Amino acid sequence: MNTASRSRYDDLFQKEMVPHMSLLYNYALRLTNNEDDAKDLIQDTYLKAYRFIDKYQSDTNAKAWLFRILKNSFINNYRKSSRTPEQVEYNEVEEYVDLLKAESAPVTDMRHDMYDNMLGDDVVRAMESLNEEFRTIIILSDLEEMTYEEIAEILEIPLGTVRSRLHRARKAMQEKLYGFAVKHGYITKSTAAAFAPKQSSGGFSLATA
Repeated sequence: MNTASRSRYDDLFQKEMVPHMSLLYNYALRLTNNEDDAKDLIQDTYLKAYRFIDKYQSDTNAKAWLFRILKNSFINNYRKSSRTPEQVEYNEVEEYVDLLKAESAPVTDMRHDMYDNMLGDDVVRAMESLNEEFRTIIILSDLEEMTYEEIAEILEIPLGTVRSRLHRARKAMQEKLYGFAVKHGYITKSTAAAFAPKQSSGGFSLATA
């Protein structure tokens, strides 16, 4: 690649890829449940994005493209407990990865802490106990508030599969929440029927009387 092309791709990378780093870090943190693994996953994602930037079409959906790279990296590497990201050309993207430490990390770490406090330990455990497919689609839809079209592009599945998988994931989440509520006495036997899991089209929830 000649100097002019490299400069153009560097500009494209900074303009369309770097602004999504904080959002991707939130996703990586929820997938891995570990700050170091999440940062490694972000580094690996951006190394691959930089390497294959010539495959990206400018002004298309950069966020979906990056999320797809991150998802595939997680499946291929981090799901197997690998914590060694690809080292090729790290010096070329080091300044961008450093943004995560200098700017993005404090904001996103705080958001993750707030998420834990808001949902409570039982709900976080319920989320983490879901299988990978269900956890991923709930994160993308109900926490990251992505459209079905964006989710379909990221997960590389048809829209119909997005809808059916999300329906099943929300149902599984509701059942786990219900189980935690009964176990810890938040719901008594006399009121259990009124709080039984009820499907909501807008996200996971428990029915109320």
